Amino acid sequence: MPNVKVLAKREEAQVRFTGGHSLCAGCAEPMVVRTVLNAIEEPVVVANATGCLEVATSRYPTTAWNVPWIHSAFENAAATIAGVEAAYKALRRAGKIQKRIRFVAFGGDGGTYDIGLQALSGALERGHDFLYICLNNEAYMNTGVQRSSATPKCASATTSPAGKAVPGKPQDRKDLTEIVAAHNVPYVAQASVSHLIDLAGKVERAMKYEGPKLINVLSTCPLGWRTRRDSAIPMAKLAVDTCYWPLYEVAEGVYKINYKPKEKLPIEEWLKPQGRFRHLFKSEEGKKLIAELQEAVDRNWQRLLRKEQCSQEG
Repeated sequence: MPNVKVLAKREEAQVRFTGGHSLCAGCAEPMVVRTVLNAIEEPVVVANATGCLEVATSRYPTTAWNVPWIHSAFENAAATIAGVEAAYKALRRAGKIQKRIRFVAFGGDGGTYDIGLQALSGALERGHDFLYICLNNEAYMNTGVQRSSATPKCASATTSPAGKAVPGKPQDRKDLTEIVAAHNVPYVAQASVSHLIDLAGKVERAMKYEGPKLINVLSTCPLGWRTRRDSAIPMAKLAVDTCYWPLYEVAEGVYKINYKPKEKLPIEEWLKPQGRFRHLFKSEEGKKLIAELQEAVDRNWQRLLRKEQCSQEG
């Protein structure tokens, strides 16, 4: 695991992501971004898809970025960073650059799970050497809390509002981490803002591999989740402790669960503090839906445990 003092010294030596941005009070994204960048020793070039992070950190004439930074459209951050990485390799072959440079893309779940999936899949398949960080706050928060394919089932969003006809989003969320793992990339992982040392360790391990890497990070949004502004860390921790959001990695095809709760909490404890699930606690039908959500979490957790056992035995 990375040393906290070492990470702090890196921050003191070069502040790669500064304060003074206009991200919402209680937003988890600044903690994730700073942790990721501090965990990388070499110089970094960043591509940033349109979204909360981009909008709130780059308003002219100011910037929160102290590294080379490129703003991409919603759908093409992976293509942009792949192009920069390809240009860098060409310059190295020509002897015009000697130093090692790392390439990181940041995108939200809308720009990753949905409209950016084709660019991401293409970059993964071509084998570009970069790290993609999905800042997963489970909806299109920047444009009005519309549902994305990362939004959990039954969550109320502006385009899937809970009412008499539909109890929130009717579909299950997409499993992006497993979709990326199916591309047979060297490294893919799930992390959470509630476990920043785990996140830093995953970034360090990812950087040991040549080729495409992705870390899907649960990043609390108090505005969209309708929780307290000081709830980012405890809400994300509840997601991990209920096994709704397991912390695991797949390195060269081998699964490893990084955290197994001593006492697996019921999913209700994660749902109840969130306004987007408030409707589930007002009726008997809501109780049935909570039971279904619990069954899904239990089923997915058992499946992950089996994957870990099978891949490590094989």
